[in-house]
Amino acid sequence: MTESNRQKKIAGVLQNDLAKELQNLLRESGQTGIIISVSKVNVSVDLSLAKVHVSVFPSDKANMIVTELNAIKPKIKHQIAQLTRHQLRKMPDLSFYNDDSLEYIDKIEKAVKGTEDPIKDSDLLPKRKKI
Repeated sequence: MTESNRQKKIAGVLQNDLAKELQNLLRESGQTGIIISVSKVNVSVDLSLAKVHVSVFPSDKANMIVTELNAIKPKIKHQIAQLTRHQLRKMPDLSFYNDDSLEYIDKIEKAVKGTEDPIKDSDLLPKRKKI
């Protein structure tokens, strides 16, 4: 199902404001060495729910960060509602999800560019073994 123009506009506004707010929250909490970005926002058809996909680097802290974000959803929603009060009538409820697509791409890249080359080392492929 395709998104309407209204859904896309609201998602764009939320994505920009959420990115700024999440960076501010990280800075205020004293978290260093963590990068967080809002990779995608999907808004429901009735504009009542926004699914926020965040990428966290380093990826080993991603689940912890997403859990914390979901725990402080009311505070984040209030801050974003203040920023968008002239653009949105009603602030959608937020749900945060871990976007691990970069990690997935990295795993595929490592598999493709792996150190094991079956052309150079014939023992890796059973068909190329010399008997």
